[in-house]
Amino acid sequence: MAVEQSQQTKRGDTLLLAFLALAMVAVELAVSGQYGYFRDELYYLASTDHLALGYVDHPPLSIVLLALSRALFGQSLLALRLLPALAGGATVFLGGRIAREFGGGRFAQAVTALGLMLTAYLAIFHYYSMNAFDLLLWTLTAYLLLLALGHDRPRLWLAIGLVLGLAVLNKLSGLWLGAGIGVGLLLTRDRRVLATRWPWLAAAIVAALVAPFVAWQVQHGWPTVEFMRNAREQKMVAVAPLQFFVQQSFMMNPFQAPIWIAGLLALLLAPGFRRWRLFAVIWLTVVAILLLGRESKASYLAPAYPPLVAAGAVVFERFMARRGWGWLKPALIVVMLAGGAVLVPIAIPVLPPEAFIRYQERLGMRPPAEERLRQSDLPQQYADMFGWEEMVATVARVYRSLPPADRASCRIFAQNYGEAGAIDVLGPRYGLPKALSGHNSYWLWGRGTKPPDVFIIIGGDDRDNRGFFEEVTPADTIRSRYAMPYENDVPVYIARKPRVSLEAAWPRLRMYI
Repeated sequence: MAVEQSQQTKRGDTLLLAFLALAMVAVELAVSGQYGYFRDELYYLASTDHLALGYVDHPPLSIVLLALSRALFGQSLLALRLLPALAGGATVFLGGRIAREFGGGRFAQAVTALGLMLTAYLAIFHYYSMNAFDLLLWTLTAYLLLLALGHDRPRLWLAIGLVLGLAVLNKLSGLWLGAGIGVGLLLTRDRRVLATRWPWLAAAIVAALVAPFVAWQVQHGWPTVEFMRNAREQKMVAVAPLQFFVQQSFMMNPFQAPIWIAGLLALLLAPGFRRWRLFAVIWLTVVAILLLGRESKASYLAPAYPPLVAAGAVVFERFMARRGWGWLKPALIVVMLAGGAVLVPIAIPVLPPEAFIRYQERLGMRPPAEERLRQSDLPQQYADMFGWEEMVATVARVYRSLPPADRASCRIFAQNYGEAGAIDVLGPRYGLPKALSGHNSYWLWGRGTKPPDVFIIIGGDDRDNRGFFEEVTPADTIRSRYAMPYENDVPVYIARKPRVSLEAAWPRLRMYI
């Protein structure tokens, strides 16, 4: 009877987590079309036309997945954002499972799932990027570590190697997770596993999976190294340690900070969690890496939180049980939901732009600056979803104004991958040619084989443009109220009579940042 009851309890736990995971997916998809394409999504879609073993600013996995998704479902906003939404649901489900492995009951599992849903995770899983899969793969790695170490299932190290290798092929920050696992094994009682072959086989699997990407880097002169160096020196904003931790609190929802902080302290200090100290060491290792780098975004640490939230949920559940304070359980859920409701409009676009601007003003908030760029009235995550349709329509007007002979030999030059991606993804409906750009992978994709006679140039400095062409004529202006400032009031030029060939100019146009 006890076994049957236990099985029923587990089924009930699974159903609850499945419900919360599906709720996460439903919320993300419900608002998927509220604004427009995010800048990086356009670049990613363009990248699917150039499948390779690597790209200047990211490894290949997310592009391969997007190519499959695009082939199956198309490139509408709903189709594009299906995979990240599913990744969000899976992460929520796995977070609850981690709480169960820590010894948590149904309440702790529910608190963990909600504690992951009502954070910046909503924003990360809203649009297509490697960050969505980064969160999922880190969380899956943590769950597999729990099973391998807690249930003496050493063969699971092979699965850990596979998932960790995919994490690195998705985003290079997967290396931080690998470093955290290594340091954690050395500094905790789990070091005994290093005397077996299994973690070393896992490391070999990671190396084998990542080797083709490394070979691609060697072949192309290590472009990602140049990209990271330039981003650190010219783009990223230096963050002081205190500011970094304040950002962590906001990212993980300040109303829920006691949960993950309790989880961190329990994993570090509590006898009941000593078995799982590895996960605290992973978090601390990644924190150390980010603080040493200084120019770090708060979101870089986001994938390390699910074990901390799960441990904290178990701490709260056990504390209430010992005190006989069962009445506090619904109160905690209400506080989490209320606090989450305040932050939801900041994470996903549930409000029209003007309503959101008023909302953030009432909260006394200003759009955060994580890069050295002028800011919009909207935070960059929203502002970068505006302006692309207007930009492509404006360029199309300029293109149609050209004589037929000029249109036949015209190319469009964009200043950055967002503009170029918009031309490539949204331009075909206007009959526009493919874009050229010197930004990141666009530079590697090249200038084409036939030298164009006429260029349409999006933005850029007028003097620079005249340095390349004898004739540069302003033709139109791109305007978008909510776009980032550098994408609003942007002139569009028609350029003729190149002073230098595109072949000679191309090396000077490279911009890895």
